[in-house]
Amino acid sequence: MNRRYTTEQFEIGIKLLRNAYTDVALTTDVIVGFPGETDEEFNTTYEFLKRVKFYKMHIFKYSQRKGTRAAVMPNQIDGNVKEERSRKLIELSDKNEKEYNERYIGREVEVLFEEPHVENGKGYMKGHTTNYRVVKLETNENLENKMKNVKIIDLDGLELIGS
Repeated sequence: MNRRYTTEQFEIGIKLLRNAYTDVALTTDVIVGFPGETDEEFNTTYEFLKRVKFYKMHIFKYSQRKGTRAAVMPNQIDGNVKEERSRKLIELSDKNEKEYNERYIGREVEVLFEEPHVENGKGYMKGHTTNYRVVKLETNENLENKMKNVKIIDLDGLELIGS
């Protein structure tokens, strides 16, 4: 896709960031099924992403856009193949995110609360930590646009639960 850097250069940058910042949460966007992407290339990408362990990956299936060079490239990838590759990377992303989040149980974090949320009849406020982890706190207090220190006590799927 005309990237001007190698995975080795990219990985060096990741290591530099992780050495420079505590608890850095790195994310990335990945397109699967670009024309000509072979099984071997996808597997190489998968192994790279597994090794560098991004906090979260936003996965997109390539779709043809009229008027682009890629739309007329040979070896367009079958939709079922794109779907399977996407599913595999989403599973990896969810696994990584859960592992990162588990490290926060028992820790106190600063959260910017953004929105109220009702779940099973209970009131919550949801927000993000300084490194973009989602936290929900059971409360009826309106904390919108407020910063608050919260102790993480558990996980609910991929969200941190605060008290």
